[in-house]
Amino acid sequence: MTGWFFVDNRSGSLADTLERVLDKGVVIVGDIAVCVVDIELLTLRVRLFVASAQTAREMGMDWWTNDPFFTPKAVDRTAEANELAQQNAVLRDRVAELERVVEERR
Repeated sequence: MTGWFFVDNRSGSLADTLERVLDKGVVIVGDIAVCVVDIELLTLRVRLFVASAQTAREMGMDWWTNDPFFTPKAVDRTAEANELAQQNAVLRDRVAELERVVEERR
């Protein structure tokens, strides 16, 4: 059996570069503006952060841990916020009633 075997010396450096990027993180920023006769019609702002999950967590970016799309066991924050808003409204009503009672007794 005959065949050719090539060794690519750049693959090691590519792997090293990828490891370094994921370890440290890279930010890519770009703005695109569409103008007609000096009137800006559209501006697109692109911010891209490329890093490993561990590096992102170390930088305080862990939004995916509470996103139900990425984590099925994540808590639905919308339902929790609605429940807190309802509790807040009930407590405000009770405080207002207590204040009214106190004012009547004076």
